[in-house]
Amino acid sequence: MQWNGEFLAFFLLSVMAIGGAVFMIHFTRVVHMVLALAFTFLSIAGIYVLLHAEFVAAVQVLIYTGAVSILMLFGIMLTKHRTSDHSDSRSRHQLLSFVGVAAFFGVIMWVIYHTPFSGGKAETAKYTVANLGEWVFKQYVIPFELTSVLLLAALVGAVILAKKERDA
Repeated sequence: MQWNGEFLAFFLLSVMAIGGAVFMIHFTRVVHMVLALAFTFLSIAGIYVLLHAEFVAAVQVLIYTGAVSILMLFGIMLTKHRTSDHSDSRSRHQLLSFVGVAAFFGVIMWVIYHTPFSGGKAETAKYTVANLGEWVFKQYVIPFELTSVLLLAALVGAVILAKKERDA
């Protein structure tokens, strides 16, 4: 294992991603959970940059960090939610959760270190951003447009439901 800048950046970004996910699970306020989730998404986008997948990193930032996080915040603001915190003692539950996560981590690390990975190079010449755009807008244009219509219908339905709740 070499300690170079790329390894250090990957280590920091992965710790930030895992930390954001742990904070998202640990927080009790929904807004804090969304911010921790956005932090996790940004860290994952940084990992994509390290993998030289700049397009995927940009899509990660635009779609997940931007759109999904903002959509979650709008959903929180449009719905009625309780702001009271429930601070019941969950120490036994937390201990069992920690033991389960530690065991799962151990199994995953054992599988990673005992799995032989091939060192072959992937053929990336035909998987470019231009080809992706060509596939989406030529071969898959109907599913792409149907997805956008479905998302628009969901947005209109959410606004109508929020307006009905506010009027009641």
